[in-house]
Amino acid sequence: MCGIIGLYHPEKSVAGEIYDALIQVQHRGQDAAGIAAWDNNKLSMHKDLGVVTEVFKTNESLSLDGNIGIGHVRYPTAGCSDVSEAQPFYSTNPATVALAHNGTLTNSESMRNFLLEAHFCQFNTKSDSEVLLNLFAFELSQTKFDVLKNEHVFAALKKVYSRCEGGFAVTMIVGGVGLVAFRDHNGIRPLVLGKNGGGSRMVASESSALSALGYTFERDVAPGEAIIISESGGLDSSVCSSKTGHSPCLFEFVYFSRPDSVIDSISVHKSRLRMGDYLGKKILKEFSHLKIDAVIPVPDTSRTSAMQVAHKLGIKYREGFIKNRYIGRTFIMPGQSIRKRSVAHKLSPIEIEFKNKSVLLVDDSIVRGNTSKKIVEMVRKNGAKSVYFASAAPPVRHQNVYGIDMPATKELVAHGRSVEEIKNFIGADELIYQDIEDLRMAAHVGNPKITKFEDSVFTGKYCAGEISEDYLQKLENSRTRKQ
Repeated sequence: MCGIIGLYHPEKSVAGEIYDALIQVQHRGQDAAGIAAWDNNKLSMHKDLGVVTEVFKTNESLSLDGNIGIGHVRYPTAGCSDVSEAQPFYSTNPATVALAHNGTLTNSESMRNFLLEAHFCQFNTKSDSEVLLNLFAFELSQTKFDVLKNEHVFAALKKVYSRCEGGFAVTMIVGGVGLVAFRDHNGIRPLVLGKNGGGSRMVASESSALSALGYTFERDVAPGEAIIISESGGLDSSVCSSKTGHSPCLFEFVYFSRPDSVIDSISVHKSRLRMGDYLGKKILKEFSHLKIDAVIPVPDTSRTSAMQVAHKLGIKYREGFIKNRYIGRTFIMPGQSIRKRSVAHKLSPIEIEFKNKSVLLVDDSIVRGNTSKKIVEMVRKNGAKSVYFASAAPPVRHQNVYGIDMPATKELVAHGRSVEEIKNFIGADELIYQDIEDLRMAAHVGNPKITKFEDSVFTGKYCAGEISEDYLQKLENSRTRKQ
């Protein structure tokens, strides 16, 4: 999962504003950051490993001329951290193109082989984002343009859509055309469009980036749609995919997105409130025998759901952990060993909230289980009589192939385990999971037009691409080698 930004300003250089926007999507990736800008003549770029404030800590790093630009924050879905894979990527053949990508192409290997066989390019990384860049450049070259126009970009993207599978949201600079953005066939990865009163336009992974910088939300980029903001500020759009659906990623609402974001007309905050409602109802119905003194969230994402659980149960809501703000989101850290070390430094329990009490801990989800296990241990050491654990999401049992760092099933605590076995692994006295139907409904209520969600991590059913057992095993083997 990554965060992407695209920005057009009628007059001023955009690098500084992209920097501010990237900070607003920093939660989507902390491994690397980069900005590229275009001044109608040349491309300027700066990128490196680290969070935004580390990568752009000098005035020189933000001295990128251009009133059109894109930005990227990255976390590595393959468990590695390499500066060569920091984005944006760029090409100068057959035109100047820079690309920032969120998601995963599930058929990137075959696309890479196709481009190599066509002798169109060589690759500098193993990133599927570089494959996507070069595939677009190749298809653009096939339009045989004399003067590059919007119609050539749309024609190239139609070919890209006909070849690419998976989940992706992209912002691009195309020299001579402007800012280009497009979203995958099924709208798995989010992408929104906004404007301000000064004539600027922004494309971003989340609407929270728009509102934080004073932009008005216009709309979501539709599944399979490409938009072009020209070098003079004009807006053009076209649905370039012939096989569109609408199945946004359900895990965006569970964990990834900021609560103040709206994705496909669904408020992330309200969806998490509904998750808490449904979870509270389940506890009242199936676990009414539990004697709970307090409901305590595992900060930060679970707070919204935990408050509603406490409200439904009529039990005190308490903050029981102090979170170290200088430790990033452990889920998106590269490598299991780093995650394990970080958990110990991330949360500190408040003893008075646990001593001699039976507590219900609420988390947004349980993925690898190590964080949950460590938290239960800490709570017990602080004197809790009983520790019950509830997840606002169902068991995560399957690999994700669309850009979330869950490619290896052996890392998932719920894969091949019953709820009872998971409970024993994390050391809880009781374990309660959200039902998948309730999780879907928590998002669906926000936009009844959306009837399907990308929920493969819970169900094992993949909505895009030909995801075979052989493909999943190769993905698992690749991840295992890189650990």
